[in-house]
Amino acid sequence: MRENIHRFFRAARGAGVHVSPAESIDAMRAVAEVGLSDRAILRDTLLLTLAKSQDEKLALGECFDLFFSQPEPRQEQPEANNDDTPQEAAQSRSSGATSDAGANQPSEGLGPLAQMLLSQDRNAIAAAIASAAGAASLSDIRYSTQRGIFSSRILDAMGLQRLRDDLDELTATNPALAERLRATLEGLREAVRDTVAQGLALYAREEAENLRNEILRNAPLARIERRQVAEMRALIRQIARRLRERYSKPRKRQRRGHLDVRRTLRRNAAWGGVPFLTAWKRKHRDRPKILALCDVSGSVAQVSDFFLLLIHSLHEVVDDVRSFAFSSHLIEVSDILESKSPEEAMAEIMSKVGFGSSDYGSSLVDFEKQWMNTLTPQTTVIMLGDARSNNLDPRADILRRISERSKRLVWLNPEGRLAWGFGDSEMPRYATFCSLVRQCATAQQLERAVSDIVATYQ
Repeated sequence: MRENIHRFFRAARGAGVHVSPAESIDAMRAVAEVGLSDRAILRDTLLLTLAKSQDEKLALGECFDLFFSQPEPRQEQPEANNDDTPQEAAQSRSSGATSDAGANQPSEGLGPLAQMLLSQDRNAIAAAIASAAGAASLSDIRYSTQRGIFSSRILDAMGLQRLRDDLDELTATNPALAERLRATLEGLREAVRDTVAQGLALYAREEAENLRNEILRNAPLARIERRQVAEMRALIRQIARRLRERYSKPRKRQRRGHLDVRRTLRRNAAWGGVPFLTAWKRKHRDRPKILALCDVSGSVAQVSDFFLLLIHSLHEVVDDVRSFAFSSHLIEVSDILESKSPEEAMAEIMSKVGFGSSDYGSSLVDFEKQWMNTLTPQTTVIMLGDARSNNLDPRADILRRISERSKRLVWLNPEGRLAWGFGDSEMPRYATFCSLVRQCATAQQLERAVSDIVATYQ
């Protein structure tokens, strides 16, 4: 059962529940106190010791019900005989049951698997499958294409080769019994397939989620289907959490500074050099600021949705983040993003300025009139848009002044580079005043671009 609990921890991690080594030790201690006889108490114990949120509690409960839906491997032999093969275990379980097979079922010379199948002891068969699944390392399954491999491993561990030899012998001596054994073998194969399917559902979740996320990371944001929007938002939140973890710790160390060994030794000379009083080196760093201007016209609205969600999730890394949205005119949306859920915020933003025909010139005029004085030499301005101004005046002169007043001007364009400068695209003209121009069509490109921007503040 101890090994079974450890496999359950592995399945729980695959279900999205973070189980640290310390938490697994606490859970094992709690299980030792409450015992294993009552499955409901065991379930409640694991949920109380491992789940840290309501979502984790639901995921862990479903994982427990699925994991323990089949019987555990039986341990009828003493611990000294733990090295017995699954075939020998099956022999010990079925030794008493085969005597009831009947006079017309001569099973004395048959192998343990054949005797167990003929005895029709379902509990013994289920326990033997569970033991063989452990011997075949079913917990290592990761992909649906491995189902056939693990099914074969489990059947081999149960003694399939000996069963085939028994079938060949019975076909010649007792065809009726051989036919009955073949029918039970088909039932065994089906039960093994079900066990492997259960293992796949338990242990392959994490790998399947990683594969799904990798596909989403490289999918064009502008062509994400409606059913994938929620998954993409979850992925963007993961990216934001990863960026926070990567960059917030260095900033905390910077605020504290680094130990100044010389000053510390001088300050503590009266105590024989024992560092009662420490001195720290601190390097002055300007407070970073980010202003994000996002085109939410019909062609790039969905990309801006994910970009705004990512930018406004970085408050632990960047002290001051302000967001603006525009189609033909520009408004600040920082308060909307901070006070509402992503779905509600984007719905309100789009109702105010979204889905219109983009007019970069008019939007830049709005910014110059109301917010140009907020720019400082510590401000990084990020423009997200396709730079298509519908043949209207692009007002590149305003973008030049924004570039001159800020630390950096970064342009992220969801269109491919081959499209820049064609039709009504003003990208080549705007790029003249930008410190950095990046194609940003996928979540992976978005993560890299934002990571590079945030890294400059470390």
